[in-house]
Order: sequence, then C-alpha cells, then structure tokens
Amino acid sequence: MLPRIERFLAVESASGVILLLAAAIALLWANSPAWRTYEAVWATFSLRFWINNGLMTLFFLVVGLEIRHEIHSGALSQWRAAALPLVAALGGVLAPALIYLALNAGSGQRQGWAVPTATDIAFAVGTVTLLGKRLPSSLRVLLLTLAIADDIAALVIIAVVYSGSAGFEEVSVALGGALVGLLVPVRSQAHSPPGPEHPHHPRASPSKWLRDALHPWVAYCVMPLFALANAGVTLKNLGGAVTDDAWPIALGIGLGLFLGKPLGILLTTWLAVRLRIGALPPGINWRHIIVLGLLGGIGFTMAMFIANLAFGNAENLAVAKLAVLVGSAASAAVGLIVGRLILPEGPRL
Repeated sequence: MLPRIERFLAVESASGVILLLAAAIALLWANSPAWRTYEAVWATFSLRFWINNGLMTLFFLVVGLEIRHEIHSGALSQWRAAALPLVAALGGVLAPALIYLALNAGSGQRQGWAVPTATDIAFAVGTVTLLGKRLPSSLRVLLLTLAIADDIAALVIIAVVYSGSAGFEEVSVALGGALVGLLVPVRSQAHSPPGPEHPHHPRASPSKWLRDALHPWVAYCVMPLFALANAGVTLKNLGGAVTDDAWPIALGIGLGLFLGKPLGILLTTWLAVRLRIGALPPGINWRHIIVLGLLGGIGFTMAMFIANLAFGNAENLAVAKLAVLVGSAASAAVGLIVGRLILPEGPRL
C-alpha cells in the first residue's frame, strides 16, 4: 500500500507547485494593467462556467475514487487506524465553522461557515515537501488521510447544506462526480484475462485503473485551470466591497483557516489519545501534530468551490476568495517556520 500512497503524494506535491503558480498568475493578471482581459477571457464561451461545472466533475470523481479506496482497503478501512485522522478531521471542521459563525452571528452571511473547513491536499502536501526529512513518511500518510476525511465532510456539507440553496449545476458537479467514483467497483474481475503490462497478474480493478488514469490529468490540468479561473481577485475593486458587512466574512474565513484548523486538529487529537480512541502513529510526536494542524489550515480548491456555492453576491465572493488565499498563505508560511524551528532535521543520505 505504501508505494501507491507515495505515488499519490508525489503527484499531489507536484500539483501543489503548479497550483501555486496558477493562483499567483491569476492574482497578478487580475491586478495588472491588463486586468480587464482577465474577466474577458473567462467570460469568452463561458470558459469559467465549463471549468467550474464541467471539468471539476473529474476532480470530484477522483475524490470519490480515492475515498472509496481508502474505505475499502486503505487507511480508513480499519477503525483503529482510521480513528485518529477521523477525529482530527472532525475537529478541523468544527473549530473553523464555529469561529466563522461566531464572527458572522449578526451579519446575515452565516451560509459561508463551511468555506474554511476543508484542507487542500495538493497545497498541503506540496508545503510538506519543503520541510524535507523533518517530517516522517507516516505523517504524510496521516495528512493525506486527514485531508480525505475532510473531503468526505465537505461532500456531506454540500449535499446537506447547499443542495437547497445553491445552483443545481454546481451541487451536481460535486455530488454527481463523487457518487460515480464511490460506485466504481474496487475489486478486479476474477476471470478477467491478464493485463498486457503484467501478463502473469490479473487486471487492476476498475476503480484503481480509472483513478490512476485520471489523477495526473486532474492534478496537472483541471485543478490549475480552476485556480487560474477563480483566484484572480481584483484588489483595487475591493475598497468598496470590504464594508462593515464583508469584514466578518473575511475574518471568519481567514481566522477559521489560520486558527480554527490547527486548534481543532490539535485539541481533538489530544482528546482522542487521552480517551484511547486512537493513538499517535509510530515515529510521530506532538510537535509533528502541531505542524500538521498548521498545515491543515491550507485550503484552496474545495474552499473556493464551496465559496462559489455560499456567496451569490460578487463582492462577498471576492472577499471570501481573498480570505481563503490569505488564510492559506499564512497557514503555509507559519507551518514552514514552526516546522523548521521545532522539528529536528532528518539524517542526511
């Protein structure tokens, strides 16, 4: 199982770098002298619509396939191994949501509470690689499992909270793609002929074959296109948008990611270990969990997607997207600094 996880993490790590570049290009483009062309390009032939409501179906399909695998034979298949990341993920969802709701209690924008609840696997794993051997491979697996559990929570939230208030197209993209992924068989056909690449072994299961085929396309193409089309917030137009009504949105999302995620992950992990619901994996101590919590505050793809569902007002949506970018960047920066300060460097090879 470990080589498969390592391959998955390698793709996500490279994707994180491409995502960062795409988001930076979008921000620079939207705030350059040619800023009008940014919206003009994505409005041409409804390109943003087809990316957000077409190509993103493949993203959620891969999410569904990975969730199905983890539940069937991965880290979520055994309760003892799954308990800790599941409890940590629950804390990482509840704490940001509570912070957002507390700051938006009287703002009329409470529907955005789910925006800061999801961790972006690609960005988080990409940041992890910058810490090198300070982080053991078991922590990368724990981060992956935590992020997948986050995705499960995000899909449930989309189905329960936004299916009645958001556009049908956006909700169907998430739920339809994920549902197809969850329904693809995970067992290979008993009587299928040997595959051409491994003539003495049975063919891979449909789920594994489809996941391996789609994952690089989603990681290297679909997600960067989504970032390029959605991360371009024109800052000079936000002067009038960040009003007394919009500030709670920005603070709720930004602080939800930057403070809520690490606090929720750390406290629920401590509680799970204290109550013997789960145990820290071998080679992982509480310093690692602190860094894990900080990196858990890196949200992007799922956070941006939920923001599109939560905010119909263009100005509030722009504020929410900017808060996602700032909160995620702050989480990544502090996670890297704290990781380098409190974690010893691994042995040199």
